[in-house]
Amino acid sequence: MFLKIPIPTTGKEVSLYFHIPFCTKKCPYCHFYVVPNKPLFQNILSEALQLEWEQKLPLLKGKTIVSVYFGGGTPTLFAISEIEKILDRIKKKLEISPASEITIEANPEEANSVLFENLRKIGINRLSIGVQSLDDRELNILGRTHSAKMAKKAIYEASSFFQNISIDLMYDLPDQTEASWDYTLDEVAKLPITHLSLYNLTFEPHTSFYKRRHLLHPPDQTISLRLLQKAVHRLESLGLKRYEISAFAKESYFSHHNTGYWTARPFLGFGPSAFSFWEGERFRNIANLQRYARSLKEGSSSVDFREKLSYPANVKELLAVNLRLLGGVDLRPFSPLPEETQIAIKKWIEEGFLEQKANHLRLTEKGVLFYDAIAEDVI
Repeated sequence: MFLKIPIPTTGKEVSLYFHIPFCTKKCPYCHFYVVPNKPLFQNILSEALQLEWEQKLPLLKGKTIVSVYFGGGTPTLFAISEIEKILDRIKKKLEISPASEITIEANPEEANSVLFENLRKIGINRLSIGVQSLDDRELNILGRTHSAKMAKKAIYEASSFFQNISIDLMYDLPDQTEASWDYTLDEVAKLPITHLSLYNLTFEPHTSFYKRRHLLHPPDQTISLRLLQKAVHRLESLGLKRYEISAFAKESYFSHHNTGYWTARPFLGFGPSAFSFWEGERFRNIANLQRYARSLKEGSSSVDFREKLSYPANVKELLAVNLRLLGGVDLRPFSPLPEETQIAIKKWIEEGFLEQKANHLRLTEKGVLFYDAIAEDVI
């Protein structure tokens, strides 16, 4: 059985995302906007975030914050006092749900008990730790600066301060074997985690891996499928139920923040390159720290991209994204569906990739493997 996620229904609920772009080193597969961790850049970001907060605060009047997410980069490289300032601004000016989820990403090499204790004190209640692999050879290939031992130590130390701990894992790594993947999954089974995000490595443009893609040898499709199937089986046996294409969680520990992305909950993004989705429009901040900060100091918009889809494109896209949730989609809010979308859905149902009961549509187990093709057809 797929885990069904309760979806918020009030229009007041919104989320906030803060992009903290600092890194000590950029991983060869990373396509996110990051900058070196320098005091000058920390000062620039601190001032700019305050200005952006003042600029966007009127939009949040009457809203309830249900999740806050600090991503990056490595947001724990930002001074704890700066993270605390951001949370204090939110608490002083806005209504925060008593059950709000406040997440920060961390890397094992920067993590320790002192950090975790300080994060807990300022109101962080969920950690997302970038593990990627628990095989040292694979971590070296990925350019990670932590070892498997460091990752496990960080998770165990974190469990003394946090009940809700998520980790990231990657498969389809260059020269990855089934044996090494089995080993990583065996090690995961010992960890005190409540959530896991599982990604297959892709060579994104403008990354070091992409430039060297002809020299790298990820597993072929047959082995890749076996790696995925092994992971799904093992994780679910540990009580980590697959509730979204790339996410597994113990009961009541699904990512409330990420679920908002898949169900079109409005959110505002702060920081260079941060995306927002507000009143049906998505927009993105300038992906350059200095230019982002300069625009705010000048009192102008920090946004460099905007897009608002009209009917039927907006309905098609939302339906496709909703289908990522394996509990399925209530079709009633999408009615009437465009005729071409109805035809596409009927085809995938007849071929056994989707199933519909009354107004409820969901991927079948076979359909989960072909989500990308289904979503492309629906859109």
